[in-house]
Amino acid sequence: MSGGEAAAIVMRVLFIGDVVGSPGRAGLAAAMPELRERHAPDLVIANGENSAGGLGITEGTAVELFDMGVDVITTGNHVYRHRDAYEFLDRAERVIRPANYFSGNPGRGWTVVPVADRRVAVIKLSGSVQLDVARMPFTEVDAILGRLDGEADVAIVDFHAEVTSEKVAMGWHLDGRVAACLGTHTHVPTADGRVLPGGTAFISDVGMTGSRAGVIGVRREQALERFRTQMPVRFDTADEDVWINGVVVGVGDDGLADSIDQVLMPAPE
Repeated sequence: MSGGEAAAIVMRVLFIGDVVGSPGRAGLAAAMPELRERHAPDLVIANGENSAGGLGITEGTAVELFDMGVDVITTGNHVYRHRDAYEFLDRAERVIRPANYFSGNPGRGWTVVPVADRRVAVIKLSGSVQLDVARMPFTEVDAILGRLDGEADVAIVDFHAEVTSEKVAMGWHLDGRVAACLGTHTHVPTADGRVLPGGTAFISDVGMTGSRAGVIGVRREQALERFRTQMPVRFDTADEDVWINGVVVGVGDDGLADSIDQVLMPAPE
């Protein structure tokens, strides 16, 4: 899927959807050699906010993702699930939490990394509909892009939001200003991946890297019991039929997207 006048692709970004628990981590580790061979990414970004037991992130799960070849880890609304990770979030330069959380909260909202002789900013935002934020994501990203002017050549945004309308609106808001606006959080890959007219690769939700045999990563019998009874139910991470969900974005020499292609593959046995 291309976006009109194509600039020469100078960088390929592989973005991995929400990695859920140890099944998701193991599946991604097994798939990484094939993903690298097939897509030759220059930068690998993974959403790791569910990497620790299906909710939250720890230093251990982050290190595991880095060891398998992930360059930058984004998170989301479960980032503060494990209190012992707070100090790690403060010192980890390539693990980012939503930038529109309170400024004094642990962690940082964006990072800039060198890739293929270019400076790539990876920015994390949270939606404001049905999620708690300190500042609106639209004004927050405007301020961040202003601060990054002259400090980054390419920008990739992970927009962790609940509702599709807010995600689509953010794509249009950022069109022509960032290389990609990639939706996360709902764990189900959408079919609307495209390059918008201004050159921004967009998809409402990348999906998840975890078990398709459950309900968005949870054992299906537990999720069904919760829906049927409306009573509290302990959730465990589903571990069968693990799939890798992601996208590959081709970035041109103008810092905007030339293409976006979905990655939907079963984890190697």
